Amino acid sequence: MSQTSDIIIIGGGIAGIGAGARIAADAKVTVLESEEAIGYHATGRSAAIYIRNYGNDTLRALNAASEPVFREPEGISEESVLSPRGLLYVATDEHVGALDTILQGATGMESLSPDEAIARVPILKRESIAAAAIEAGAQDIDVDRLLQGFAKMLRHRGGSIVTKAPVSAISRANGTWTLETPQGSFSAPVIVNAAGAWADEIARLAGVQPLGLTPMRRSAVILPAPEGHDVTGWPLFACAGEGWYAKPDAGKLMVSPADEDPSEPFDAWPDDMVLAEGLHRFEQAVTVPVTRIERSWAGLRSFFPDRTPAVGFAPDAEGFFWLAGQGGYGVQTSPALSALAADLCAGRTSALPKTVVQALAPNRLIKS
Repeated sequence: MSQTSDIIIIGGGIAGIGAGARIAADAKVTVLESEEAIGYHATGRSAAIYIRNYGNDTLRALNAASEPVFREPEGISEESVLSPRGLLYVATDEHVGALDTILQGATGMESLSPDEAIARVPILKRESIAAAAIEAGAQDIDVDRLLQGFAKMLRHRGGSIVTKAPVSAISRANGTWTLETPQGSFSAPVIVNAAGAWADEIARLAGVQPLGLTPMRRSAVILPAPEGHDVTGWPLFACAGEGWYAKPDAGKLMVSPADEDPSEPFDAWPDDMVLAEGLHRFEQAVTVPVTRIERSWAGLRSFFPDRTPAVGFAPDAEGFFWLAGQGGYGVQTSPALSALAADLCAGRTSALPKTVVQALAPNRLIKS
């Protein structure tokens, strides 16, 4: 006998757990996670920062809609999951145009002189800065508190999370989907595909047309704090041309080459050459050498061709709901996207603007 639910969610990252928490207010929900714990892949490897002006217009609308939940996460956490950080962009002569693009339509951003940028991050090379800007309102996100808060809400509302349950087969008969896993069979009229980098693979298992998802590897390292510097109050600082970024992390520096290398879905690890090239770019922008790497890792950020998530029912399969393609924006858009998923699954009108909901619709990606 299959375990039955109203809705089965495939994927226990922030997308699936957040959506499950919201949907569980209206329906019996089961979340299936392939790993031993939720948040193992992209969620657990996030840079963990809220940036209002990050992404295209659709994503910026989702960022703005998510911020009130971060600040007052009722039912998720007893206090805000945000803490002050700030984001400083620096541009060489080559990347001034890229910085101008970032500033277009941005809210809460301020241009800085090179000296003002160095006052915030003293290790920056003065001669390499042609222009700079800061988003003072960028905030650190406590990702684990957010994820575990959503999980607690999901369970409190009667939902369940099943780990070590990779989906091996999906079939549909008489209006019901049945999913096979090592933990048994699970059945429901609706399945939500929140499988991250594996979302197109899940679609293929279900006989649904894939939407053209491309997982891309993003690497990072932890470096010791530069000698003689307390990095705690520094903002995240980044190359406007997306060649690297660095963020204070527990008294050390997390540095990423900002790589986007297309990949098959897998448990990602960093490429030594990519790290070396990225750290070289970082060294060209600062006054201190990279002498020691304490730790390195990688994760997969998955994008559709227009770099916008797909959220909504598949046009070619009844009861198959897409919640995928969040790219590097999954954590900071999770409050808005989880609420949208719950509204669409319940047949309610979303509080998001219609233009945003339409921009997220999966049918835009279906090839005729």
